Amino acid sequence: MKFSEQWLREWVNPAVDTEQLAARLTMAGLEVDAMDPVAGKFSGVVVAQIIAVHPHPDAEKLQVCQVSDGKSEVQIVCGAANARAGIKIPLATLGAVLPGDFKIKKAKLRGVESFGMLCAEQELGLAESSDGLMELPADAPLGQDIRAYLNLDDTVIELGLTPNRADCLSLRGIAREAAVLSELAFEDKAISAVAATIDDVLPVVVSAAEDCPRYVGRVIRNVDVSAASPLWLQEKLRRCGLRSIDAVVDVTNFILLELGQPMHAFDLDKINGGINVRHAAAGEVVALLDGQNLELREGALLIADEKQPLALAGIMGGELSSVTDVTQHLFLEAAFFAPDKVAGRARSYGLHTDSSHRFERGVDFELPARAIERATALIIEICGGEAGAISFVDSELPAREPILLREKRIEKLLGMALSTSDVESILTGLGMSVSPTEGGWTVIAPSWRFDISIEVDLLEELARVYGYNRLPITPIRDTLTIRTAPESKRGLPLVRQQLVARGYQEAITYSFIDPDMHAALSEGEVGVELLNPISADMSIMRTSLLPGLLKTAMHNAKRQQSRIRLFESGLRFIKCADGMKQIPTVAALLTGRREPESWSENGELVDFFDLKADLESLLSVSPGAISFSAAKYTSLHPGQTADVYCNDKRIGRIGALHPSLQARWDFVNPVYLFEIDLQPILERSVPVFSELSRYPEVRRDLALIVDRQLAASEVLSAVRKSAGENLSDLKLFDIYQGKGIDPERKSLALGLTFRHSSRTLNEEEVGQSVDAVVQTLKEAFGASLRN
Repeated sequence: MKFSEQWLREWVNPAVDTEQLAARLTMAGLEVDAMDPVAGKFSGVVVAQIIAVHPHPDAEKLQVCQVSDGKSEVQIVCGAANARAGIKIPLATLGAVLPGDFKIKKAKLRGVESFGMLCAEQELGLAESSDGLMELPADAPLGQDIRAYLNLDDTVIELGLTPNRADCLSLRGIAREAAVLSELAFEDKAISAVAATIDDVLPVVVSAAEDCPRYVGRVIRNVDVSAASPLWLQEKLRRCGLRSIDAVVDVTNFILLELGQPMHAFDLDKINGGINVRHAAAGEVVALLDGQNLELREGALLIADEKQPLALAGIMGGELSSVTDVTQHLFLEAAFFAPDKVAGRARSYGLHTDSSHRFERGVDFELPARAIERATALIIEICGGEAGAISFVDSELPAREPILLREKRIEKLLGMALSTSDVESILTGLGMSVSPTEGGWTVIAPSWRFDISIEVDLLEELARVYGYNRLPITPIRDTLTIRTAPESKRGLPLVRQQLVARGYQEAITYSFIDPDMHAALSEGEVGVELLNPISADMSIMRTSLLPGLLKTAMHNAKRQQSRIRLFESGLRFIKCADGMKQIPTVAALLTGRREPESWSENGELVDFFDLKADLESLLSVSPGAISFSAAKYTSLHPGQTADVYCNDKRIGRIGALHPSLQARWDFVNPVYLFEIDLQPILERSVPVFSELSRYPEVRRDLALIVDRQLAASEVLSAVRKSAGENLSDLKLFDIYQGKGIDPERKSLALGLTFRHSSRTLNEEEVGQSVDAVVQTLKEAFGASLRN
């Protein structure tokens, strides 16, 4: 936000110089990014008038002008196309010094003497470029120093505002801040209502009431659009970084800067029927003022008439209803658009305007009528005309809820107590309603502060206005109780340490992901779309941690890192009936060599079971029964994918990336991933001591022929249930399919270890247990012993 210091001091005039004013604003959170003079450094330039113009005798593009400064006449040779008799212009007299230390001397141009120079805006440092001489108003006093006449001893101050301070995107808002920071009373400018002199009212319908809770309009007839904007108006706009266009546009831009209310003027004769604020249908086209024919998506907010779109609401006006040189009648609009509804819409079409910048951050919803009155008065003053009555269309405006501010809370969080008078003067100075209550105050934020809703927001306001540099440095003191850490819980840091110990590196990725990766990996899960995304490839809240890990792995793989082990812990965001669930999750990715490259390593690649072993190590202390079951996912490799269960409840998945996705994302080696809910990992069984048996163990190996599709886990579970209480260990040590085995069958080799805690088992007891296992497997799965 650029503004003129002189203009600010018309609102409030603190008894400080420019540097001190800038320091106060910066310390209050309105950071001053730059301070520049409004004009270049020059002297000896006065107001003058061209009396007569004659062609140069020896140069087609030059003219010889007779120029008067009110005291004397001089001859000036000039090449400007707009040099003509009667206009008033800046004259650099002999001896004048222009920006860049350019001194004006007597000169002879193609044989004709010239005693000075007629100046354009660029030559005085008032503009970066100019097409001709700077023309001054007809009432400019001859001979007056141009610096004094234009009040050029002024500074342009540029603020770098944070998005929450939309109220300071206007002189009115900055003046309010400057007043409270200087302990001055803020006096708002009085704006008188313009009495209606005609009965014309344009019908207005707001179909999109949630997007546009307030719409205000007024008809103004018989205006003279050709009337020139007064110099004071042009200068105020120029010093804030805007160029003068025509009187009507200049007035709406002036209101934008002065009050912070974006406005638009339509040519009334180009409006068919009335105004309708509505959503666009897919494929509708609006012709914008910048020359674009913009094809709209469904839901875009439009200002339209009965036949066609007229403007992209809150962003830019349309060409079809624009004010031109022949416009005679106006429809002036001012509105309040809900910030959360319009946020990101301009950017989605590649647009960014002063209006969208303000509406996205929040414009005072009580301001439209005030702005209409101010703009009407200025237009009639400059262009003439007759105004109709103001028409309002209101729906549900934002509620201003009371906030309780506790006196003790101020002292606790700011480190010092503030007097009642300080608290009340600061908050009322910022435009808030303050009512004393027991132990504090009830505060209601003003209509222009969308960033104040809870108590800490008020504490922040007190701190920044009172002065961060005045707050004491007070050590935080509190009574802290060390909580007992139950053995049945383990923290996330231990989970991270365990994965790091197994060779993984932690990744931290964005919660926003690429829609394409989401579609490829979401398995149909609907993602939450962002209203105002950082970029097109970060527009969906992640429903899985895998897209972030895969993107990180791709980045590393493209930089010749072939052995990659990554993990991440974070939240997944899942849509549900009552809003959105945030699920703590941990995920990991594995690809490349099993071991780091070395002379003793043979270059074997990791496989599914490497990742499964790492996952089982995380789950090994879980008190629940962990199991895996074959599963199918479109994003994972068929036959190398499983769901993970804890006490028969699905908690995640593990598998190899589908070959099509592996090729699509340019992975050379297979990629293995798992993703599970974090909570089961944080639960752990408390270790219990069991006395070691002094007696020998007995092992029996069984080779079983079973159906090829039978999961080994089912066999192992059946063995544990039927082998009896003396079974101390069970291992699957071989799987065989091939020669000598039915193609529809496979061989599982099991090692059963038996041991009793208080005596030696005899052969009969072990044999009975083995027979019971074989019989159970035969009955349950049709298993037979392999010869």
